[in-house]
Amino acid sequence: MSKVKYYYDSETLSYKKIAHKSGRKFGFALIGVAGAFLAGFILLVIYINIPQIETPKEMALKRELQNMQLQYNIVNKKMDQIENVLANVEDRDNNIYRLYFESNPIPEEQRKAGFGGINRYKNLEGYENSKLITETNRRMDILSKQIVVQSKSLDEIAVLAEEKEKLLAAIPAIQPVKNENLKRIASGYGWRNDPFTKVKKFHYGMDFSAPRGTPVYATGDGRIERADNRSTGYGNHIRIDHGYGYTSLYGHLYKYNVRKGQKVKRGDVIGFVGSTGRSEAPHLHYEIFMNEDRINPINFYYGNLSPEEFDQVLIKAQQENQSLD
Repeated sequence: MSKVKYYYDSETLSYKKIAHKSGRKFGFALIGVAGAFLAGFILLVIYINIPQIETPKEMALKRELQNMQLQYNIVNKKMDQIENVLANVEDRDNNIYRLYFESNPIPEEQRKAGFGGINRYKNLEGYENSKLITETNRRMDILSKQIVVQSKSLDEIAVLAEEKEKLLAAIPAIQPVKNENLKRIASGYGWRNDPFTKVKKFHYGMDFSAPRGTPVYATGDGRIERADNRSTGYGNHIRIDHGYGYTSLYGHLYKYNVRKGQKVKRGDVIGFVGSTGRSEAPHLHYEIFMNEDRINPINFYYGNLSPEEFDQVLIKAQQENQSLD
């Protein structure tokens, strides 16, 4: 119900009703609409030209997003360092370790294989920092793959190193009779005068002249293949299978210190100098086989001779004298 307003008329000394004009009401309404429109326009201009007012929750999410972006940048810098270190390890692996152990290098495409084809990062698209997140994940995957490949390669290198160590220990690399026990090197590898027929005959080993009973040493790690006198001319003799194609033979022994099938190490005493079989005097006849072919033992004394001692042995071994067997 609308209120009725009155005013006091001093001439008639009475209250009279105030009458509202219809045009005035319309004017007030128009002014109100115009004022509302103006206020809305001013508020719109202010909203566009000043920073958006954020709620506490929006502010917290924005800080979290900024921190996440910062952390991703830090992770990418650390990955730069890891990639540099890994590249250095891969280079040494291919050009030093695998080269030394005579193993083929790992191709670059094998180290980074498995990252083409389908888009494996599709679920990371459509966000404000999708490019940063996708690139970081891609680099992490490549690094993980490279580390796995490199780890397997180092495992292989460890096995190759162990095999190399076994090979080096197996090669017959020392003189079978010590220098202090030697009378002389009676004969070397090559054409020599036969002590019985007095004609030239190829001598396939080296003769070490020493007193009967002088210790004879295994020249490399291996397994005793034979310890008997059932081979023409050698008398009591020992053969050691060193593996890797190497076999060493020790002939004309006085007696054995090992048995067939026994494992020996380089430097173990395996027997004693004698003059059994086709022999003219106490000495050790020593041969080396590589894949069943006889080779010159003079090339295998690097394990216990100085350069000067080796030069002396070489000179004596090259003399075309008479062999003792």
